Amino acid sequence: MRIALDAMGGDNAPRSTVEGAVQACLADPALKIVLVGDEAQVKPHLPEQLPPGIELLHCSEVIEPDDEPVKAVRRKKDASMVVAVGLARDEKVDAVISAGNTGALMTAGLLIAGRMQGIERPALAALFPNMKSKATLVLDVGANMDAKPLHLLQYAIMGSLYAEKVLGYDRPTVALLNVGTEEAKGNELTKAVYPLLAASNVNFIGNVEARDVLDGMCDVLVCDGFSGNVMLKSMEGAVSTIFSQLKKEFLSSFVNKIAAAILKPSLTRFKSRLDYSEYGGAPLLGLRRPVVKAHGSSNAHAIKNAILVASRFAQLDVNGYVQKEMEAGRESERE
Repeated sequence: MRIALDAMGGDNAPRSTVEGAVQACLADPALKIVLVGDEAQVKPHLPEQLPPGIELLHCSEVIEPDDEPVKAVRRKKDASMVVAVGLARDEKVDAVISAGNTGALMTAGLLIAGRMQGIERPALAALFPNMKSKATLVLDVGANMDAKPLHLLQYAIMGSLYAEKVLGYDRPTVALLNVGTEEAKGNELTKAVYPLLAASNVNFIGNVEARDVLDGMCDVLVCDGFSGNVMLKSMEGAVSTIFSQLKKEFLSSFVNKIAAAILKPSLTRFKSRLDYSEYGGAPLLGLRRPVVKAHGSSNAHAIKNAILVASRFAQLDVNGYVQKEMEAGRESERE
């Protein structure tokens, strides 16, 4: 299994990407990782004893976080992200990962790797931890701000297959993000897509409100990219604030410090369940080749997990299952 990793993408790159690649190779010796980036910046972070599964491909350019996605992808032909996606398109690697500019990665995926046949809009999926010791796959969380009913139907199909094949969920439940659980609730989009989901082959259970997502009400949650991104950022902000305030309170007095020491194992377990780094990257579903977006602030641990997720994504041929489902849908429409 060969994975291309954009070594220059992310707030902590290239140190985090290089260290994450090394950790992934140690966790799975069968992995082959191509670090795509500026050799002068990447090499200082490589260990003296380089794992046999790692190779370096030099690139002279980098797509910055504030670059305009389409212009950057078209003009920076030797950017690490562009070259990494190109390797996937040419089938020189099985999957590609980047923690860089999300818009640019989406653009590179569309312009270079291309859309899967039958998919109108690819979706960015993210895993939300829940209280059932599992995770809810939410899509779209930012690839497309505006969506049509057909797009959300395709998100449901792709998300359901990803949850089944990669996450190992048996007949995953699928829900629609809405302002209420009643079928008639919502805006024009949610009202239009509800009957489409109900008539589809996915295990649709109806509407779910945002407050119930962390309770694990469903395995897959579909929504437009604007709503999904707002929910994602809101939850990240809430979790960050909660832990920041807890730390402040536990350090506020000697008694609280003693209590913190006693509760530390439990708090560590609780924090790990809400930590994005434990869940790897967010797949861009609907592209011809497996592309995974890692969190922009990913540390080495998060990069390692993103690599392992991308490897599983490619190894289980999720795209092949999605393509078959799309073809079956078109065949039934003709009948």
